[in-house]
Amino acid sequence: MVESLREIEAKALQLPERSRAELAKSLLASLEGAASEAPLEEVIQAWLGEAERRAEELAAGQVEAIPHEQVMNEARARLR
Repeated sequence: MVESLREIEAKALQLPERSRAELAKSLLASLEGAASEAPLEEVIQAWLGEAERRAEELAAGQVEAIPHEQVMNEARARLR
């Protein structure tokens, strides 16, 4: 029987953080050239730049941090 995307996602989210990161990298690599023309390294660099920009905004008081638990609860609620 073929598992649904939600079932696969639920199982993947139960993996340890390092395993989830490896899975995400593998999935992104499988899309390289298909969904995007940017090589994986360019995508990684773009996300690092985005993370740095957000950290600077947070440090400058331009945005407020949202607690991890709140973010996760809201995300889970949206998936239901």
